Amino acid sequence: MKKAAVTKVIQNDAPAYPMRINRYLALHGHATRRGADEIIQKKRVIINGRIALLGDKVEATDTVEIKTGKRPTTYLYFAYFKPRGIITHSPGEQETDIREDVPELAEQGVFPVGRLDKDSHGLIILTNDGRITDRLLNPAAAHDKEYIVKTKYPLRDSFRTHMEAGVDIEGYVTKPAKVKILGEKSFAITLTEGKKHQVRRMVVAMHNEVVDLKRSRVLNIQIGRLNTGEFRPIEGTELKEFLKALGL
Repeated sequence: MKKAAVTKVIQNDAPAYPMRINRYLALHGHATRRGADEIIQKKRVIINGRIALLGDKVEATDTVEIKTGKRPTTYLYFAYFKPRGIITHSPGEQETDIREDVPELAEQGVFPVGRLDKDSHGLIILTNDGRITDRLLNPAAAHDKEYIVKTKYPLRDSFRTHMEAGVDIEGYVTKPAKVKILGEKSFAITLTEGKKHQVRRMVVAMHNEVVDLKRSRVLNIQIGRLNTGEFRPIEGTELKEFLKALGL
């Protein structure tokens, strides 16, 4: 498989945000709009760590990257413990994102794969390897992610059975999950999908509320002994297993 590096498109002031990604690329001199559509179709454009689609729109604060045909010097992979209050992508005023929280990694060109909402904490994978974004986040891939959850009220006797079978969240029934009861007000859940605020919405549908949500694992990558705000390299056998699970 041909390996690709990522080069960042420099963001300048431009009117009318949000704007379509093809216009954004044209304004920044990378291609004509038609040419931009072509490189988007080839999955060479990344917006905030995910592969761009035709018709996507971007904000002035979004991170847009273009895959080149060149191989980077080294692919880098890190496990990072995102603290509560840190934004994964596109922070607003007086907000801090991951790049600002770990500037020493941002300088190496890594970006977060996927999202974890502001009020949640836990494992985020940071990398400069654009190949893994779609392979990890594509819903069809059904990769495991584990969360440790604390609730406001005691869990009902039927909680585990209903959560594992699938919960109706505003008209969508979640896929089967694995649940382990950890205490009167805590449980672990392993999902193979990632709808927006899915765990919180599932708990609400079960007549309860989340007071703490931590992602503890993505595939074989464990948060382990990391403390909040810390990171560690993913390497050796751990990295080989991770890449193998993604088909790399």
